[in-house]
Amino acid sequence: MSNESLPRWLGPASRVNMWLLRRGLRIGTQHVLSVPGRKSGQMRSTPVSLVTLEGARYIVSGEGLAWVVNARAAGWGTLERARRTERVTLSELRPAARGPILRAFWHQVPQGRSFIARLFGLPPGATEDDFAAAAPRCPVFRVGSTSA
Repeated sequence: MSNESLPRWLGPASRVNMWLLRRGLRIGTQHVLSVPGRKSGQMRSTPVSLVTLEGARYIVSGEGLAWVVNARAAGWGTLERARRTERVTLSELRPAARGPILRAFWHQVPQGRSFIARLFGLPPGATEDDFAAAAPRCPVFRVGSTSA
């Protein structure tokens, strides 16, 4: 997925969304994820929706987005919500392990279905089975706590 296929309004909408999230507004399961840039080392931020399954937290995304490449390189980031910031580890799951998380995303983040479906190249109205089948082309990161 390249940035050219993302809607033009996404950048400005993401900035407004992050501004609201950082000021304490809770929007669904959304958090601000910041990861260090792999070249600059500067923290880069984007809004993400967390999925929880069996007590573990996950982030679902499309392939080729800058934050995904940076998270793979760094293996860590910070999550911010309601004026709380938490340093976390980010571990990418193997494609074979992603299906249940993608199904959970479909159920837990209904407002994000159309956006993620577009990233996966799925048709509008994609089902939870369609999401699970997209596992090979859909990065999923397990979010871990860095505090013991």
